[in-house]
Amino acid sequence: MSEATSARGDAAGSVEPEPAAGIAKRPSYRRILLKLSGEALLGSRQYGVDPNFCDFIAAQVAEVHSTGIEIGIVVGGGNIFRGLAAAAKGMDRATGDYIGMLATVMNALALQDAIERAGVPTRVMSAIGMNEIAEPYIRRRAVRHLEKGRVIILAAGTGNPYFTTDTAAALRAVEIGAEIILKATKVDGVYDSDPLTNPEAKRYERLTYSQVLAQRLRVLDATAVSLCMENDTPIVVFDLNKPENITRVAAGESVGTLITGGSPA
Repeated sequence: MSEATSARGDAAGSVEPEPAAGIAKRPSYRRILLKLSGEALLGSRQYGVDPNFCDFIAAQVAEVHSTGIEIGIVVGGGNIFRGLAAAAKGMDRATGDYIGMLATVMNALALQDAIERAGVPTRVMSAIGMNEIAEPYIRRRAVRHLEKGRVIILAAGTGNPYFTTDTAAALRAVEIGAEIILKATKVDGVYDSDPLTNPEAKRYERLTYSQVLAQRLRVLDATAVSLCMENDTPIVVFDLNKPENITRVAAGESVGTLITGGSPA
């Protein structure tokens, strides 16, 4: 501790604690919405949920929570079932989407268990009624949970077929007053083409909503991007697999690609 810090502590009668390593002293955001794909929970598996990777996510959520940031989470279900893929093989689209919503609830429960084992009280709220395992999603109740210091996991998408969990994330972010959406992916931002198949793909540092829509960049669906644009909700797209990335983004560090209504860099 420096002499200046010590002097401030003496003058106030107490010493101000140092911030945790890797975390900004004053959080950049008051309330965030973390969007996780179902595939993110696969970890090293081909199907289902990897408990170790859930613990990896939970540890970062707990660290962000310890700074006072309020956290909402929307999780997909693609690691278990994808309604759109089933519809392509002949299943009724609405039926496939409803099965996918149930998959998101399964993922939400697994994530809730991991986060609570990390020491953070967590509530699962479902857009489809299933009172024995999850609370119904009620906006005012969700906000109250956040104000009480609980993490909320918002499951079952919007509760309606034909809407993706990206759209659900945008909708819930606007409803609960989140200041930013953290979109966790398998790559470190938004590229002009698939970086997994094109080694020459260019990564963007900043984009506008209009650019994402005009260039049809497949980072979120158009409905989600349009909803964020209408409500001026910024989005950060980042690599979930790098340790501490959730923590770094929540602390306001420049990580991944930022999508806003302003001018691109």
